[in-house]
Formats: sequence, C-alpha cells, structure tokens
Amino acid sequence: LFDSDKKKMIYAENETKYFTPASNTKLFTFYTSLQLLGDSIPGLRYVERNDSLIFWGTGDPSFLNSVLKSTKAYDLLKQSSKKLFFADNNYTGNFYGEGWPYGDYNDYYQVEINALPVEDNVVKFQVDTNGNLQVKPVRFQSTLELDTSFHPKNYMVKRALLENKFVYPAGTVPSKFKQEIPWKTSSQLTVALLQDTLKKPVELANISMPENAKTLYSISADSVYKYMLLPSDNFIAEQLLLVCSSKLGRNLSTQAAIDFSKNNYLKDLPDEPQWADGSGLSRHNLFTPRTMIALLQKIQIKVNNDQKLQSLLPAGGLTGTLRNAYKTDNGVPFVWGKTGSLGNVYNQSGYLVTRKGKKLLFCYMNNNFTQPTAVIRGEMVRIITEIHNRF
Repeated sequence: LFDSDKKKMIYAENETKYFTPASNTKLFTFYTSLQLLGDSIPGLRYVERNDSLIFWGTGDPSFLNSVLKSTKAYDLLKQSSKKLFFADNNYTGNFYGEGWPYGDYNDYYQVEINALPVEDNVVKFQVDTNGNLQVKPVRFQSTLELDTSFHPKNYMVKRALLENKFVYPAGTVPSKFKQEIPWKTSSQLTVALLQDTLKKPVELANISMPENAKTLYSISADSVYKYMLLPSDNFIAEQLLLVCSSKLGRNLSTQAAIDFSKNNYLKDLPDEPQWADGSGLSRHNLFTPRTMIALLQKIQIKVNNDQKLQSLLPAGGLTGTLRNAYKTDNGVPFVWGKTGSLGNVYNQSGYLVTRKGKKLLFCYMNNNFTQPTAVIRGEMVRIITEIHNRF
C-alpha cells in the first residue's frame, strides 16, 4: 500500500517475492503502449507499385473488430483500384504466447496471434429462432459437422486441435446458446477472409517490407486500451505488443517489444520483471508487488490525468472486471484497477481514493491458494474497502 502524494510505502508484506500476475500483466502492456504508440493505432503498412497495392499487418486488433469496428484499413483496400497483395511475412512468431496451455485452444480467451487479425480471430456460433446453429463468418458453416460420438457435459461446439473443423453433439441446441471459438490462423485463411469481406481478389505475396512503406492509422489508441483493460481482453493485449513492435522495425515480435520496454522504460523497477506475454495467460510471468506499485506510479505519471486514467480502468461498482466486486460509496467509485485471475491465482493492482481524499496505490497478490477464488476476492475487497472508509 503506497501513498501517492507522499511517495511513501505505507505497508508491505512479501513485497520482494515473485508472484504469478495473471492479467495484471496487461498493465505492463498498457504502459509499453503508452510509451511507444501515439494517439492512433498503426493499422497497416503498405506500398503502391504500378498496378499493385502490397500491404503488411501491424498486429492491429481493431480490423473489423466486433466492438472496436475499425474500418479505415478496410476502406483503403476496398476503395483501391489496384491489385491487392497481402505480404504475410513480417511475423514469424508462434501463434501462442510463451507458456500458454495448448489444452485451452477451444476457449474464447486464448485467441491465436497473427499479423493481421480479422473479425476478432474467432468463429461465433449462435442458435437461431428455428433452433439451428448459425456460424459467423459464414465461411466456417461448411466446416461444422454433427458428431454423434461427441457427448460433452454441457452443450458445446469443439474445434479440432490443428485445423478448422468443428463438431457439435446430437440433440436440441439450448435456447440463447452462444459460443466463440478461436480459429486456426494461417496466411491462406486471412486471404480468404479478406476476399469474402472485400468482395474482390487478394493474393499472397512474399515481399519484404521496404523502408519507405506508408503507415495507415486505424483507430484511437485510448479506445483500444479501454477495450483491453475493462473486460481484460487477452486478444487485444497480445496484439498490442505486436503493434508496439511495429514501431521498432519492419518485423513483428512480442519478445522485441518486451525487451525494448524493459531496457528503455523499465530498467529502474525495484525487481526485474520476468515478462513473457502481453495478456498474462502465461504462468512464466513473474512480478513482485513492489514492482507493480512502481509500474502504477509510472502509468500515473505518463497519463498525467487522473480522470482519464480512471476512465480507462475498471471502476469498482461501475465498470469492467471490478463492477461486481466492489460497491460504490453512495454512487461514487473509490477504486480503479486491474484484476488478474488464473487457477489458484487472484490479484488486484490499482488506485484507491479514501474518504479523506488520500490517493493510494495498492497491489494485492494471492497465489497458490486452495480456497474458492470468491473467498479470496471477498477478503481482498473487504480490506480495500475498510482502508477507503477509515482513512
């Protein structure tokens, strides 16, 4: 617990020990993005040569995203009279982050990483009024098959591990059924989806990006940060690190963004972070509580506007992952921060304003517990609320 005004640690326990941060990792991604990206997200790199428009992805997650709905890159490609060539050779990293569990490949929160995401990189299944499964994008409708040997505990659709083949069980589809499943990414699939969307030919090209490639900016950075932080979106976080790396050179690399941030913005942290991915899905991430406090200070200084910072973070009792955890103080939130949860892991790091107006930073990390997460979260909320009420 840290006094922001006096720049003094009020209380600390196990502050030098390393903990699995889970989605508290997104605060590192947020700060790195604040440092490297401007007001807008780079959406595409491109060059025009004779009758051709050649383009490269930047990792931008907003392209036709279901929430962000950025269309600037789409408009450029749609309105161009030139032949379109997608050069998918500037990202050679893994489709998963370091240390991600392959067993979660079918779960909505573990979307594959690539240079040019389209429509969230997930297939959406939903039951219609006739009780039939509808699939979006429609390209995947033909890949969905009935499997009478598939008997899940609860009704669900399942993808094959290494390809975009989906099966569903026999029986009635539950009313209001919805499911999102990450698709298996590939250059060929990206091109096919672009052609479906643009209604015009797109070809693959193995062309290196020239230094004079133009940059198209797609959407305001703050809108992307907000979408990452409030619902704790892993996909946005991972792609943002790729976008950060696009500012460092012509190739996209999560590790390059992490290394650059550690060497240029984070060298003065009290304990060196073991930082593996953008979202916190990896248990290879390890941070100390006092390092999290130092990072919160850096974020506060960089944003330099408490009201703006509070608008980007979950607010206790009002928004995001803290909406149901806290109650407001007569309608006024007093805590803003980032949660982080995995199996046997629950953390909160953020900003607290007391009834007497004191501005505090807090980091509360809990790992390796065997009680239900709700019990741990409830005690954490009780203590933070008491600090607000008493001081």
